[in-house]
Amino acid sequence: MDYRKKDIRNALLFISPWIIGFLVFTLYPILSSLYYSFCEYKVIKAPVFIGLRNYINLFGDKSYLAALGNTVYMLIFGVPVTTVTAVAVSILLNNKHLHHAGIFKVVFFIPTLVPTIVACFLWIWMFQSGGIVNTVLGYFGISGPAWLSSITYAKPAFIFYMIWTIGNAVIIYLAGLQDIDPNLYEAAEIDGAGFIRQTMSITIPLLRSTILYNMVTLIIGVFQWFAEPLIITEGGPGNATLFYSLYLYQNAFRFFKMGYACAMGWVLLVISLAIILVLFKVFKFGEAEN
Repeated sequence: MDYRKKDIRNALLFISPWIIGFLVFTLYPILSSLYYSFCEYKVIKAPVFIGLRNYINLFGDKSYLAALGNTVYMLIFGVPVTTVTAVAVSILLNNKHLHHAGIFKVVFFIPTLVPTIVACFLWIWMFQSGGIVNTVLGYFGISGPAWLSSITYAKPAFIFYMIWTIGNAVIIYLAGLQDIDPNLYEAAEIDGAGFIRQTMSITIPLLRSTILYNMVTLIIGVFQWFAEPLIITEGGPGNATLFYSLYLYQNAFRFFKMGYACAMGWVLLVISLAIILVLFKVFKFGEAEN
């Protein structure tokens, strides 16, 4: 028994730096933010408990509703479009008949290596009124809009940004495709199944867990969008690109409404958890893949 107690004591001593770090830098901030969400907290003054007023005020705040609506827009349109594009690109790159596939993989992965601020300035240059995107459209007789200064086209420009940075997802999808038994495709081909039928009946079902993982990370990324809208549009025009994290940051560090920002953070946690649980149910997470 003495040896057992000694082993437990030594184990606790070895992991104590992690335990202390977790308690001080993770658990304490989480619990503090929960408490502050029920307070009026201006940072420079002591927090004053106000109950649920911050949560109630959220749904009467037009800017908050705009930020929530913009984020939901990206979840409804941006995430599915980006996911379908990434899966399609991965399937094409995994085709054994594609020559120089390695070069194409590098091309799709390079944008993920570009620093965020550089990518944002590149996007501003490409999507401004006289930018390269509108120049290319002009060759086809199409008069391109002022993407980033248009309430209608600003969010689609950010969807294109999401698609442009699919490199990491493509690598993960390619890894998932390598785990699919080639014999399944050979058997399907013998039975007369074409490329589309093989994709829908074999590839997509067996890639289910990988798609779920990438969709969850993409959704979390959308909820955390901050630097991109801040640099490219600063949330404009007319709050068209005011996304959730950007507005949370503004409340916390520009308006010094820290309690209000904490309430936003906890609402975001609940929304994120609900969406991810729905995805787990839709993709039948934990069930065996047929």
